[in-house]
Amino acid sequence: MPETTQNPVLIEKEMVAALSFHDKTPIQQHPGLMNQIETAVRLGNAHHSKVSIIFQDDSGLKRVDTTLWANGAKFVCLKGGIWIPISRILEIKL
Repeated sequence: MPETTQNPVLIEKEMVAALSFHDKTPIQQHPGLMNQIETAVRLGNAHHSKVSIIFQDDSGLKRVDTTLWANGAKFVCLKGGIWIPISRILEIKL
């Protein structure tokens, strides 16, 4: 798990749509992030299980606890049709 210098701010999933992801600076991601995403999507679709997504927007580290419904090549889709760029996700805690 990448070490962070700050604790992520817990936000509601509805707030994610208003966040900005313009900063393209690479972040240190968990080495097993893609496996975490695939597992979270399976849990979300089969059991409607929530996960904690730790991610970086343009203003800092955030955490959202929600169901992950789908993933594509560059984004994950949360319950409610809200998208987060995979390039900005540090880790998903199952």
